[in-house]
Amino acid sequence: MDPSNQKHFTVADYVIFAVLLAASVGIGLYYALSGGRQRTTQEFLMADRSMHCLPVSLSLIASFQSAVAIVGVPAEIYTHGTQYWFIGCAYFLGLIIPAHVFIPVLYRLRLSSAYQYLELRFSKTVRICGTLTFIFQMVIYMGVCVYTPAFALNAVTGFELWGTVLATGLVCTLYTTMGGLKAVIWTDVFQTVVMFAGQLAVIVVGVQKAGGVSEVWKKVWDGNRISGLDLNPDPTERHTFWTLGVGGVFLMLSLYGVNQAQVQRYLSSRTEREAVRSCYMVFPSLQLALALSCIMGLVMFARYCGEDFSDKLGSSSRDAMVIYFVMDMLQGLPGLPGLFVACLFSAALSTISSAFNSLATVTMEDLIKPRFPSMTEERATLLSKALAMSYGLLCLAMAYLTHLMGDSVLQVALKIFGMVGGPILGLFCLGMFFPWANSCGALVGLGAGLTVAFWIGIGSIVTRSSGSRPLPPSCSVALPMNNTTAAIHTALSNVTQSSPSGLKRFYSLSYMWYSAFNCFTVILIGLVISFLTGPMREEDVTPGTIYPLFGKLLCFLPEHLRKKLCCVTPLGQSISARQTSPTQQKESNGQAFPRDGGASQEETESFLPEAHSPFVEYETAL
Repeated sequence: MDPSNQKHFTVADYVIFAVLLAASVGIGLYYALSGGRQRTTQEFLMADRSMHCLPVSLSLIASFQSAVAIVGVPAEIYTHGTQYWFIGCAYFLGLIIPAHVFIPVLYRLRLSSAYQYLELRFSKTVRICGTLTFIFQMVIYMGVCVYTPAFALNAVTGFELWGTVLATGLVCTLYTTMGGLKAVIWTDVFQTVVMFAGQLAVIVVGVQKAGGVSEVWKKVWDGNRISGLDLNPDPTERHTFWTLGVGGVFLMLSLYGVNQAQVQRYLSSRTEREAVRSCYMVFPSLQLALALSCIMGLVMFARYCGEDFSDKLGSSSRDAMVIYFVMDMLQGLPGLPGLFVACLFSAALSTISSAFNSLATVTMEDLIKPRFPSMTEERATLLSKALAMSYGLLCLAMAYLTHLMGDSVLQVALKIFGMVGGPILGLFCLGMFFPWANSCGALVGLGAGLTVAFWIGIGSIVTRSSGSRPLPPSCSVALPMNNTTAAIHTALSNVTQSSPSGLKRFYSLSYMWYSAFNCFTVILIGLVISFLTGPMREEDVTPGTIYPLFGKLLCFLPEHLRKKLCCVTPLGQSISARQTSPTQQKESNGQAFPRDGGASQEETESFLPEAHSPFVEYETAL
């Protein structure tokens, strides 16, 4: 960027930014030196399962509302209009389903890692494959989260790029390693407040400088930035109501249903009810965060009317444009630019600290503890801290690779979750909803899902690279058009755009459908292979691992048919068995564990809950 166009920080801005970093480290120090001093893995990784719903819910928001969203969503609205706002419709089902399906199953199993479920339901091999897939997904995503604010700041303010990356990564690694999950959750609470304050400050000042609310509305309306309800069913359309409202549900499920970073927060709650409440409390806050980001994009459009700043910024990235807008709006107001930068880095810190802690948890619980069951608690805790630090350093390496990606950061992030999170979601759905699925079907299904996901993802990158960048939008409309003229204009513009065919059409599938498509690929292939290799019998399924989905959907059928079709009977355990211990349950029912490579009785005992007649329990609880 031309130095003459750069916006600069004042002393007050640097002070506010430094206070954010110091406060985050301070929270980590507090939890490192108070309570149990993070001396056990239970406290370091699970916060002693003692968290209330309010901090858990704010942490759930912060984990999702990353710097990618704060920079990416306004850039999306500025470039393409408000169609993306319809993803808010997906938040309802995307949070209700985890609250009433995934949380009850996973919480009652008293797990530390979500992937322990896969061993209980299928086998140790499936668990390890699921864990490695999650690690791959989060390590790549962490690089995007760290690089995003650093790159944008560098483009606009001249901040040293890799100095910023190092500061973010090292501060986050420090407080995560020292304070464990409690420090991560409480810094998330603090950082969420800073995020909302920063966005609100930008919107208020931006509206005032753009001429008021009525002037902003006039400009965004004239510039066609207010999108109507697009019901086009074409799955290759980038954003429509269906891609966002339906495809977005599967994206939300992959994040809030089975992602270890979120599941770990549910499992750290004091009770199952607190975990469910925290999921409900996320909904209004996510809607508020989405609204603030979208309004910020509209105000930005009203200010610049679609002007292209790529020459001035030395970058074609719309994401850098957002930071330019913020610095332009807040220049001359000491402290406010620093507040927004603190907001941006709060989002980055909260997301990557969640990732560090969840990655340390799955590595410890799924890969190390099963191999070294006799490891002392003190050594296990020390190793968990070393793992958190190691992932922090790996994150810095991944940030270096992120700048090679050409899409907007929002699209890159959602593609990662769709390509890798979709198959993981499919694996959990296969296990929870289909009692007949076996471990062979799960492994082949996961492999097929990941293969198809990367085939589409890489194909879309290769075919996209030949396209040209769209021209910047404009605030002005030359002539008012009646409905007929507008329809003819739209039809002509559609004709001039070459429609992809064959494999190119397959590659042009909207990235918002990635999660759904890959999830169903895993389920379909998994069921076919399971039936070909011999479906799992009812008595071989571990109690507590099946949610009676078909029993609820087919409630109109007679009970004897439902039992035959849907496996709705208690799995190898009567109601009276609720009062017995896991050991007594095993002695009375030795057939309650998987036979095809599943967990042994001794291995399973360590994380089975006290009560596991799932269908009876869920019927009464839900």
